[in-house]
Amino acid sequence: MSRTQALAQTLAYFDDGRFQKTLDRRVAYKTESQDAASGPILHAYLREEITPQLESMGFSCRIVDNPLPGKSPFLFAERMEPGASCTVLTYGHGDVVRGYDAQWREGLSPWKIVVDGNRWYGRGTADNKGQHTINLTALEQVLAVRGGRLGYNVKIILEMGEEDGSPGLNEVCALHREALAADVFLASDGPRVSASRATLFLGSRGVFNFDLSLNLRDGGHHSGNWGGLLRNPGIRLAHAIASLIDAHGRILVPGLLPKEIPESVKKALQDIEVGGGASDPEIDPHWGEPGLTPAERVIGWNSLEVLAFTTGNPAMPVHAIPHTARAHCHMRFVVGSDVAHFLDHIRQHLLAHGFDDVEVRSTNVYMAATRLDPDSPWVRWGMASIERSTGSRPALLPNLGGSLPNDVFAETLGLPTLWVPHSYPACSQHAPNEHILVDTTRESLQVMAGLFWDLAEQGADIMKEAA
Repeated sequence: MSRTQALAQTLAYFDDGRFQKTLDRRVAYKTESQDAASGPILHAYLREEITPQLESMGFSCRIVDNPLPGKSPFLFAERMEPGASCTVLTYGHGDVVRGYDAQWREGLSPWKIVVDGNRWYGRGTADNKGQHTINLTALEQVLAVRGGRLGYNVKIILEMGEEDGSPGLNEVCALHREALAADVFLASDGPRVSASRATLFLGSRGVFNFDLSLNLRDGGHHSGNWGGLLRNPGIRLAHAIASLIDAHGRILVPGLLPKEIPESVKKALQDIEVGGGASDPEIDPHWGEPGLTPAERVIGWNSLEVLAFTTGNPAMPVHAIPHTARAHCHMRFVVGSDVAHFLDHIRQHLLAHGFDDVEVRSTNVYMAATRLDPDSPWVRWGMASIERSTGSRPALLPNLGGSLPNDVFAETLGLPTLWVPHSYPACSQHAPNEHILVDTTRESLQVMAGLFWDLAEQGADIMKEAA
């Protein structure tokens, strides 16, 4: 019984085709949570596909109804051992975005794995069926090599509504806080920094969406008769936006910015390179907050984006001054931002700059920012384990640039959170032709087997250090 044996047995499961067969079966479930008619399929994925594997590993499982009426279910599972050194909570989601079947490349299908060189195509391969299948496979193999005893407890929550905004996730965790109590959270979602570099991230930037709008009059008016006499809402709104963020992407409202980037975060980001992949867009070197590195701008700082802007009828323009204009915007923000007062800061800024006619409204799309301290003993343990398994120093991200419901685990459940992603930035998640990479998936199985093994060997020591 050894760590080397556990990693080898996990890789054998991949190399002989069993992993692909399992994932192909899971991809075939059309678990489109944004489709109101998908309820039976969401339940079937948990009941028919995931529960049998977990029960064979000694887990007790139960499907929990969503506290919010009509929303997707959850699977709770736990495996408890007498004298366990600690308890780990893990998470995944079995739902996917819509398949968009007709938009996939010829020869591909969202509901079947198609192999093309180093890529396995299929909806959910990257987000998130492939990722939680990696984790459950690694845990299963470690458990087998250790003779059915881990030395720690494992609890699992698998949701089926993440792609619909995780409705009810926070509520169900609050209701079942005691049942989900643990010492550390270890899960997988999102992309690595790059396909070739294993990554550990500790939280995520938050997201806050808001609309800016002007409604100046009833209907449009002929520009020949009224041009130069009537305020144009498109022009007004463009200038209002320009007062919030300059032509180089620098936010001009102090209340929308964090106070600083902590030294521990700066240190962690020193060796992080963003972009550069074959499918990545070219970074604009002079865009965003000046004086920061690209990694600091996208991971350690806040950004304001205009996602959509409309005035008049762009599809069929006419010679009339439009009567309305609207911009859909959002903030990505880090821990330490004054998100509770973002709307107040925006309104006050616009008033101070003469835009009292611009209405500011929250769209109720919100996710909190979270970040585990990079100096946490759990972080040092995770980094050392991953390096031991891969032979290379993994990337450490204090938080992901995007957003995840990590606040549920970090704040509602009060856990130190470790995320080990298994996809990569160009995986086309949420788009046609979603895929995972064969070599990255194989390495990820090694990484997770090493983490689950090392938790058995070192969990008690980490608990003492973290106390």
